[in-house]
Amino acid sequence: QVQLVESGGGSVQAGGSLRLSCAASGRTFSPYDMGWYRQVPGKEREFVASIYWNDGSTSYADSVKGRFTISRDNAKNTMWLLMNSLKPEDTAIYYCNARQSFWSSYYWGQGTQVTVSL
Repeated sequence: QVQLVESGGGSVQAGGSLRLSCAASGRTFSPYDMGWYRQVPGKEREFVASIYWNDGSTSYADSVKGRFTISRDNAKNTMWLLMNSLKPEDTAIYYCNARQSFWSSYYWGQGTQVTVSL
């Protein structure tokens, strides 16, 4: 069974930074890709960023480009999201996800709250 455990959320003032981490565990789990999504109560979950495990190529939502950086450590099956220049509209629960192949279903973490205040 694969487990994803997020950490690093919290409260910060606008303009500040946070770094989220997501650790994947499972005896034979080798990610194909991993990513971050976020959700505000009453709204749909939205894509934030993703990274392909093999070559490290990344993708970002337009709203976070230039401010957020996704990275990974292959050996540790861990992914990070460095969030700089945070804005109040970045406030949400952030979820990490992962899949083992292009055709696999996604595993999801439990989520971590990020709150950005003025």
